[in-house]
Amino acid sequence: MDMLKILIPISVLILFFYNPAVVLFYVTLFIVIALSIYIYSLFYFKSRKFITIKTRIHEYVDDCNKLNEHIKELRQSYNIRKRIDYGEANFNNISQYNYKKEKLNIEYEDHIYDCSRTVCSNAQKQPFKYICKYFDIDSTEETLSMFEEILNDFSAAEEGKILINKKKNEILASIDNDVPYVIKTFFSNKLERELGFDEIRLNTVYFSEFTFRYISAGGNSGTEFKTTMDTSMLERFIAYLDQSIKRKKSIAGQRALMTAKLRDEIKERDNYTCCSCNNSIYNEPNLLLEIDHIIPLSKGGLTEKSNLQTLCWKCNRKKGSKITSI
Repeated sequence: MDMLKILIPISVLILFFYNPAVVLFYVTLFIVIALSIYIYSLFYFKSRKFITIKTRIHEYVDDCNKLNEHIKELRQSYNIRKRIDYGEANFNNISQYNYKKEKLNIEYEDHIYDCSRTVCSNAQKQPFKYICKYFDIDSTEETLSMFEEILNDFSAAEEGKILINKKKNEILASIDNDVPYVIKTFFSNKLERELGFDEIRLNTVYFSEFTFRYISAGGNSGTEFKTTMDTSMLERFIAYLDQSIKRKKSIAGQRALMTAKLRDEIKERDNYTCCSCNNSIYNEPNLLLEIDHIIPLSKGGLTEKSNLQTLCWKCNRKKGSKITSI
């Protein structure tokens, strides 16, 4: 219950009254009103009127939840760094005096590389070079394809975050006149839950981070430099890998790179229409369109215009890694 919305104004009122009897009166009044509103909400969410509204928009809410689930799948954790089994060792700090520093009790963390001050400083100047070197990322066609796929999914997820919020707000706006003011004001979160909306989280914690960390011998000082692989940084990293890879002459200059510009070009070329079901943003303004590799990267397909097509998120989800044609 969103009682804070009425707790604040009642608290302000109390500040203006020093008479205990008056304060008691307003506190009692507040409790009575709050209980009345709460009891009203219990009856409302079980009422025929609310059930009718919920039934009417069920199909739209369900579609919104499926899109939310799809976005979560796009944001799944990618194994950007190679998983190599180096074995295990038990850590035991047996040092005395100054070496019993808390910062020195470091256990292995996959996303952090503990290094010398020099390496840490150089990593700040050339992060991509040092990420590849110290996090076991090879400059190969396979690696490039993997990062292009990650960028494509993350770009769709970032776009989907905006669209799903608009979609949910439009659904709620469509029933605005049918929902009592009290319910909208004090039970907005519960209203969404009762209507069947899944929780929509719009954070960005799924982006991988690479950290170079230096800690002095005594643990008294240290520095660290962190690179977050968000969509813009991924695009730059892909360009870096592309420059590092020695290509065969037969495909030199023919292969495009997955970029925001290329994604927009493909959507525009396909008139913002799904090449499978023909649904478009003209029919559904909040439709999430994704860029699909006709021949998947995992099966040798390349990121080039002739191998790319626009699909709506439903068709792309249904297709998976299958090969289709426009």
